Amino acid sequence: MSNAFARFASRFALLAAIGFGIAGCGINAVPTQDEQVKAAWSQVQNEYQRRADLVPNLVATVKGYAKQEQTVLTEVTEARAKATQTVLPPDILTNPTAFHQFEQNQAQLTGALGHLLAISEAYPDLKSNQNFLALQDQLEGTENRIAVARQDYIAAVQRYNTTLRTIPSRWIAAIFYPDAKPYQTFTADSGAQQAPKVSF
Repeated sequence: MSNAFARFASRFALLAAIGFGIAGCGINAVPTQDEQVKAAWSQVQNEYQRRADLVPNLVATVKGYAKQEQTVLTEVTEARAKATQTVLPPDILTNPTAFHQFEQNQAQLTGALGHLLAISEAYPDLKSNQNFLALQDQLEGTENRIAVARQDYIAAVQRYNTTLRTIPSRWIAAIFYPDAKPYQTFTADSGAQQAPKVSF
């Protein structure tokens, strides 16, 4: 009885040592960092959606004061539709073409909003409208939140991609997570990704 118990105890100790060794060598780094990237990406999408939700109210307010600016109002409306109605493929984070298209759609909306805010300078009544000022303030705050969410996403992608490229985690990923691919990250397009300038 004691020999059987001793064999069981030694096997258990061996399995526990292997388990701790595997855990200590970073085997969980890939799935952990993968989940962090996905969470950060969800936050980026959440902030872009928040911005898109502000656009109809902003357009309606400006339209009340600047009906003749129909070209700009149409540009904003169309850019919002393009940014929100595009179906994102499940592999967007590893698909450079789809990721770049997402970036371009958001940049187009950013530019259109910049034009919309710029025309407000020509309409003093609009600039002093409390609803417009509140929407403008919310938009500015949202643009800041987008910047932070993108920064967090970029940092998470950097950690994950570094894990996939450095030794020994590269070997671990090849053995245990052969489908793991580097994720795409945001790029700066000659000022297109800058937040609209908001002036009071």
